[in-house]
Amino acid sequence: MSHETTETWLTQEAFDRRSAELEQLAGAGRTEIAKKIEAAREEGDLKENGGYHAAKEEQGKIEARIRVLTELLRHAKVGEAPESTGIVQSGTVVTATILGDESVFLLGSREIVGEDSDLDVYSEGSPLGAAILGHKVGDTTSYIAPNGKEITVHIVKVETYTP
Repeated sequence: MSHETTETWLTQEAFDRRSAELEQLAGAGRTEIAKKIEAAREEGDLKENGGYHAAKEEQGKIEARIRVLTELLRHAKVGEAPESTGIVQSGTVVTATILGDESVFLLGSREIVGEDSDLDVYSEGSPLGAAILGHKVGDTTSYIAPNGKEITVHIVKVETYTP
């Protein structure tokens, strides 16, 4: 795992939403899971105690999410979406033809979009994101998919993200 920190652009709304989630998890979430673990522990034999193991697993997920959110918020650049200049950059909505199909997606952190958004998100570090970052409308580029196939991408449109 690389310890290189990258700045993540977030809207004020996304920053506030993730801050509230972190506060809830670090406070009430931790307290609640500790109570569940204690209650399950009091039931006796831990080896065959499904409730205890489920609670410990949930605790691990909560702690992992707290770490992700803490890191995200520490390195967040909060503000308006970058104004599109026709060049693919973090925080822009890209329309591209990928393997003959047109796709529309946001380049950036999945944390930007709300849970109710159906907009796909690709990070700058993904094979697709890395391949198109810095390219402009009309460019064609490609990347190697995890299965080893070369995927051609044609940039059709780059727009400013509006939540």
